[in-house]
Amino acid sequence: MKVAALYVDPKGPYAKLEGVDLWDEARDARLYEGPYPVVAHPPCNRWGKMAPVNLKRWGTPIGEDGGCFEKALLSVRKWGGVLEHPQASLAWKHFGLEKPQGKSWTRASPTEWVGEVWQSDYGHLATKKTWLLYVGNAQPLPYRKDRTKGTHQVGGGIHTHNNKKPRLNQSLTHLTPPEFAEYLVELAARSSL
Repeated sequence: MKVAALYVDPKGPYAKLEGVDLWDEARDARLYEGPYPVVAHPPCNRWGKMAPVNLKRWGTPIGEDGGCFEKALLSVRKWGGVLEHPQASLAWKHFGLEKPQGKSWTRASPTEWVGEVWQSDYGHLATKKTWLLYVGNAQPLPYRKDRTKGTHQVGGGIHTHNNKKPRLNQSLTHLTPPEFAEYLVELAARSSL
């Protein structure tokens, strides 16, 4: 089964996985028209917890991502698969998505489930809590629930006064751990819409 990986870095782990149709920035994932289920990683910098701060600091409008999140949501709902975004993403509320509850998948509709995964459970150096929206007729595969604490931190100095962890190199913060990419591809391939 082929899977389309949308909004991904061509140097990241998806490029190494068999059966993945890669849609990077140059290919413009907003243009994806099927037919494969998707793993969607729409840009998060305009929707994350820091978006209100960035609005005040630099006038960066919240949610103005050129329609990337909306198109990713439409794609996963049409073709099946999974959409990934940071925990507490403002896009969740904006698009009326149910928030994850607890440590397991929460059913949001007959074909939609939401869950919170810690990417550190899959090898990310930072804790990096992530919300998932899975869409499919098949029940989603369980995800790891160890809640492993990351050895590094993401971001600048605003949280470092109480944190002794080294800062993760900026070029590594956005990359999906290979094991997590494999899990998401398998999850999307099973979605069968």
